[in-house]
Amino acid sequence: MKKPSDCSTIEEIRQEIDGIDSQVIGLIGKRFQYIQEIIRYKKDEQDVLARNRYDLVLETRRRWAVEAGLDPDVIEEIYKTLIHYFIAQQKKLLNLT
Repeated sequence: MKKPSDCSTIEEIRQEIDGIDSQVIGLIGKRFQYIQEIIRYKKDEQDVLARNRYDLVLETRRRWAVEAGLDPDVIEEIYKTLIHYFIAQQKKLLNLT
């Protein structure tokens, strides 16, 4: 992987961005594997919703966003979407839908 400043063409930059996006999606897939396993410890919808954990995750990701120089509102929206998707998947796996 090249540093951004080492790229000499737009194509090189796009190739690096595509590589990063592929890694991000792979990591989301890995996160989903953990989501599939965590249902062993959940019994009902309240366990799936895990409101305290939800709030903590969003708060932490907002802080990490600021530390990375990103807009915390944007990162929060991304994580809300991701978490809502995973909650829906957990409900399906537990036959709660």
